Amino acid sequence: MKRRDKYNYYLDIAQTVAERGTCLRRNYGAIIVKNDEIISTGYVGAPRGRANCSELGKCIRTEMKIPRGERYELCRSVHAEANAIISAARRDMIGAVMYLVGIEMDTHSLVANSCCCSMCKRLVINAGIERVVIRDTENDYRVIEVRDWIDNDESLDGTLGY
Repeated sequence: MKRRDKYNYYLDIAQTVAERGTCLRRNYGAIIVKNDEIISTGYVGAPRGRANCSELGKCIRTEMKIPRGERYELCRSVHAEANAIISAARRDMIGAVMYLVGIEMDTHSLVANSCCCSMCKRLVINAGIERVVIRDTENDYRVIEVRDWIDNDESLDGTLGY
């Protein structure tokens, strides 16, 4: 019997977390792991107490035909990365790894070329997370060193990095 490699094991868990998401466009699942212990999880959803898009049956960004990576301030949801970060203590996240999986809701396929938005990148940096592992296919993933986001500051050159 061949064991699943550790990165895909955690990505499988993050993909399961994504199933709790309430976005009508894309759902993400994020988990933060340190020393082989899951510190926290997060998925896409409206702030506590507010109606989710899945309950409302509409997405304002879809209705307005807003492309991926733009106008996040119009979205009702809190991103998976942000929800995972606010559910953990910073002391537990320093040096940790975040695993991230995105699912397209119309096709139920993995989000192509997925990455954290610029705001979530800032949160990941400030949380002290060391690397982000993003699923590309059921078995393939990218490992991003957060230090690269610090050294290549997209806010200085106008690129959004989506």
